[in-house]
Amino acid sequence: MKIPPNPFKAALAENRIQFGYWLALASPYTAEICATAGFDWVMIDGEHAPNDIQSTLAQLQAVAAYSSQPVVRPAEGTLANIKQLLDIGAHNLLIPMVESADQAMEMVRATRYPPAGSRGVGAAIARSSRWLAIDNYDFEIEDQICLLLQIESQAGLDNLDQILEVDGYDGIFIGPSDLAASLGYLGNTMHPDVQSEISTAIAKTRRAKKAVGILSTEDDMIQTYRELGVVFIAIGIDTITLANSTRALVNQYLGKESVSRQN
Repeated sequence: MKIPPNPFKAALAENRIQFGYWLALASPYTAEICATAGFDWVMIDGEHAPNDIQSTLAQLQAVAAYSSQPVVRPAEGTLANIKQLLDIGAHNLLIPMVESADQAMEMVRATRYPPAGSRGVGAAIARSSRWLAIDNYDFEIEDQICLLLQIESQAGLDNLDQILEVDGYDGIFIGPSDLAASLGYLGNTMHPDVQSEISTAIAKTRRAKKAVGILSTEDDMIQTYRELGVVFIAIGIDTITLANSTRALVNQYLGKESVSRQN
């Protein structure tokens, strides 16, 4: 068996726009529903959503039959987290809160087997290798892993130039909410200072020939980010979609009566 190619990684390398959708409901059933919609990629979130290694595995299995490519964000970028995610077949990783070049290099090494890196060798019991059914897995998997680093703090911005000099990862993802908070504008991602920093970070990342991504659910900002050169954009979140649609339905049929029932 040949190692399967990574179309998401290839699309970023070719600078082809990729629209994604955030999965925070921690359910393989809803993940599969979202995968049928036709997004280029879906984000299985382990940082702010209640996902563990088992629920992440179940969602990877649920979306495997569809064209939407899964990206996984661990709770934090540790060797142990990355090792487990790679072994269960998560080939697209988004590492939150990267703030230095040393941290970036550590994340790159975590996705490589020795001597180039620090990933533990255990392909015989790993879904990623299809339990050794994939030929030359240990030697070829590195070319199919897509590593994305999330910049979402003042420290990350301060060290972005050095982070961009690190080789071995595919792109930078800007986290507007945490970035706004770090800059002193909690809850205000649209503040001019925040948007100015985002624009500068996008420009720097593009000059460094790295793909750049972001999350936005606002039509005008999605278009703005596209014009700035963002190539992978998460344009929706399952929890927000569900909350908004169910509240709209209640408001349509119950209106003020539903408010009185809540109180």
